[in-house]
Amino acid sequence: MLSRRTFLSALGALTLATTIPVAAMAQDEMYIPLISKGFQHQFWQAVKAGADQAATEFGVRITFEGPDSEAMVDRQIDMLAAALANKPAAIGFAALDSQAAIPLLREADEAGIPIIAFDSGVDSDIPVTTATTDNLAAAALAADKMAEQIGGQGKVAVVAHDQTSRTGIDRRDGFLERMQEAYPDIDVVTVQYGQGDQLRSTEVAKAILTANPDLDGMFGTNEGSAIGIVNALQEMNTGDLVVIGYDSGKIQTDAIRNGLMDGAITQNPVGIGYETVKAAVMAANGETLPEVIDTGFYYYDKTNIDDPEIAAVLYD
Repeated sequence: MLSRRTFLSALGALTLATTIPVAAMAQDEMYIPLISKGFQHQFWQAVKAGADQAATEFGVRITFEGPDSEAMVDRQIDMLAAALANKPAAIGFAALDSQAAIPLLREADEAGIPIIAFDSGVDSDIPVTTATTDNLAAAALAADKMAEQIGGQGKVAVVAHDQTSRTGIDRRDGFLERMQEAYPDIDVVTVQYGQGDQLRSTEVAKAILTANPDLDGMFGTNEGSAIGIVNALQEMNTGDLVVIGYDSGKIQTDAIRNGLMDGAITQNPVGIGYETVKAAVMAANGETLPEVIDTGFYYYDKTNIDDPEIAAVLYD
């Protein structure tokens, strides 16, 4: 759960400080459903906390739901269809598959219902904006940190959460492209997918370690992927391996404090949730929005994990 201090501090760092008059919404309460990618990670609970804060502040009613697993694309599409049938003022949508939802998004567009993409966008210009981390840049930073830790040479691998969502694609490609362009002496031996599930990612990481006993580092592209790598290292009693993760739930922050993980990228999930609802209200009121709302990211390790700027965006 988010502490009150962490929650309020994260809100203080939010972007797009434009104030939306609550009076504009007083006559009819807006209904804004948010369809997330899941609930199994602390990340999504933090996104919901930010969305709830914005809903209270702007006087709107929201719902927040997601499938039990980030592999359940069909279930998420069903949730989107149900939300659309309720004729909401706007919809927030974090796509598990950047292509699969486009027919329903077209229906929303034709019905005049604004779509706000959050966390993970879609391959379409239908969403009026996307509230998200710059995942390409964040993954490139993860590559820089990995290269620094292994001395600019060696073998590394990636455990990614999927190859269908925009976040999965961008975090994988941001890491790979940075390695290719800046670190020619580092070989990325494989990219494997664990569906963002820590148990599946554990097995994927163990298989990678078995096939590559001379590996120097591993990058996990989301909470479940990173935790899976740490689990695999513990189960196989593998020692000197650099691990860089993504997100900042309690298991990851504990792993960094205990030296099991070298560092990770943290997003601003409270900010993502807050900005999604805020943008939905603005869109429903006919206001203009930027194409992307960049909610920021940070790299943290044991040297800065307790710094106020970092502590404000951890979600353990």
